[in-house]
Amino acid sequence: MEDNQITLVNLERGSDNPAFSSQGEERLHKESDDPCGESKEERGREGKGRFSSYWRKALHPASKAKRFCKAHAKAMQKVVLGLLCIAYLCYFAAACWLNFQRALALVVMTALVVFFMCWSLFRKHCGAKILQLLRPCRKCFQKSWPWLKWMLCVVLLGGLTTWLVLDTSRNPEQLVSFAGLCFLVLFLFACSKHHGAVSWRAVVWGLGLEFLLGLFILRTTPGIQTFQWLGDQIQFFLSYTTAGSSFVFGNTLIEEIFAFQTLPIIVFFSCVMSVLYYLGVMQWLILKISWVLQVSMGTTATETLSVAGNIFVGQTESPLLIRPYLADMTNSEIHAVMTGGFSTIAGSVMGAYISFGIDAASLIAASVMAAPCALAMSKLVYPEVEESKFKGKENIRLSCGEERNILEAASNGAAASVGLVANIAVNLIAFLAALEFINAALRWFGEMVDIEGLSFQVICSYILMPVAFLMGADWADSPLVAELLGIKIFLNEFVAYQQLATYKKNRLSGLEEWDGSRKQWISERAESITTFALCGFANFSSIGIMLGGLTSMVPQRKGDFASLVLRALLTGICVSMLNACLAGLLYVPTEVSDCVTFLSTTNFSSTSYATYTCCKQLFASSMLGENGTLSFTAPWAGVEESVPCLIQCCGHYNHTTCAG
Repeated sequence: MEDNQITLVNLERGSDNPAFSSQGEERLHKESDDPCGESKEERGREGKGRFSSYWRKALHPASKAKRFCKAHAKAMQKVVLGLLCIAYLCYFAAACWLNFQRALALVVMTALVVFFMCWSLFRKHCGAKILQLLRPCRKCFQKSWPWLKWMLCVVLLGGLTTWLVLDTSRNPEQLVSFAGLCFLVLFLFACSKHHGAVSWRAVVWGLGLEFLLGLFILRTTPGIQTFQWLGDQIQFFLSYTTAGSSFVFGNTLIEEIFAFQTLPIIVFFSCVMSVLYYLGVMQWLILKISWVLQVSMGTTATETLSVAGNIFVGQTESPLLIRPYLADMTNSEIHAVMTGGFSTIAGSVMGAYISFGIDAASLIAASVMAAPCALAMSKLVYPEVEESKFKGKENIRLSCGEERNILEAASNGAAASVGLVANIAVNLIAFLAALEFINAALRWFGEMVDIEGLSFQVICSYILMPVAFLMGADWADSPLVAELLGIKIFLNEFVAYQQLATYKKNRLSGLEEWDGSRKQWISERAESITTFALCGFANFSSIGIMLGGLTSMVPQRKGDFASLVLRALLTGICVSMLNACLAGLLYVPTEVSDCVTFLSTTNFSSTSYATYTCCKQLFASSMLGENGTLSFTAPWAGVEESVPCLIQCCGHYNHTTCAG
């Protein structure tokens, strides 16, 4: 039967139908003489052929539909997108109509998406025409730039000086932070590898961008509200971790044990970041931020992309974005990559610090402000003296994950965090144990010469105390801030943030500032400065992580990495301190509320920082006369509740008035 079948191959070759050949006629004659002589195999083949024919007929409509979909794929895609847009517009209108205040966040996000979509369409269709029209203006600007830049520098310097005079007249302590900022920049310049090759454009623009970001975030109402909102949303978002960790570990463990309370947040955050990378959201954000830094500072695309990526990911994940280019990067570019890694923290561990009680808005602001500063200080400490292969290139491609769907991305992100969680856990065990051993040894050596209470923290508080004061901390707070700096540099920032969270908790609980000779908390200003100063991976334990990560990507450059890492570590430490100086310069003291109304209406069953502050104000307003009479000055003069409030305050805090 097979020889009698007409195939497409035979027809293409022009062969005749074998049924009409002489041999075919004889074969057909024999088959007609014995119609019942067909073998079972042939009948089976005929049945299969008949079944496949029926199957093809049944699938014919489906195949036609498939061909139709392929032919009109673009039109159908537009129809589906149009329907989705209409559905979203209906939802958006309903949300705004029901409660516009509640839908304000939705309005802002929608406006941003619409703006970037319109901007993308504008650049695609009108970008070339606009550039053509602006070409004469660009040529004129380039001719005038040699003298225009000096005039711009004079104007900016004059404006900065005027602002400093007017702003610091109310809070002179801000000048200390400005002096610290200048000192750190000069110190890094003194440590520069090539003093004559420093690109001052990168340095000035980097510090300028950092200052503008800080001014927007810490001083303007929109900036404060935006970053406060972001911080609140991140805290709210991270609270979803409880659903997973409570199911696995139980409510008792996650409420009482640190490992089950904080470390699962890292797993959840890593999972979310992996999904955002799969969707391309993180790449889009990193590209936009790096474009701003590259255009303004004149740095190359590879180093800028890596530093911009450090805002969101860690010191070993960010170089993966530019992995194909690491082998050809100059030493200055490698130094910038390392400095960016040391100067910032990963988004995953940021979630853990927020769970401690550290201010989320300050952590986000510190990470964003560190990017331009890290790039600037890197170019100050290790200027470019080689010819970069990536200078002027804009088409650097970001490496993407290999996940095939969003579920695989989420799973891989969660699985990848296991190593990070284990690393944090074992490091905390090792470092805290080592710190306790070092303190025990130092106490023993101190007791040999009648020095009581000698410890690693005490030594750090004396050595780094001038640095803490230059950053803007009060002299009374400087020992504790210096202690936290020492823990961060010589151990890690995780332990330091834990201790800072304890100080903050003590302050918010309304504890006495001093317990004998021991200070129990630091001021709000010192807290803000310390939050910025600790925000970075610049510690000695990170050297191995940095070298191990980069060497695994480019083994042939291990020698270059080893020669640059200590200089990059020093630069990263100073970048965090520069951020802290700027935070101290721009810090605005919190105004004291109406203490008369507050204490008159408060319940003294528990204390808070507001209770402590108002009680101190009441103590300062009270005067005990020679004959034992008690009187009060403004704002407590003539207030009926003065004495009852004073009695309540004396029940919680010590003061000479209470003894009388």
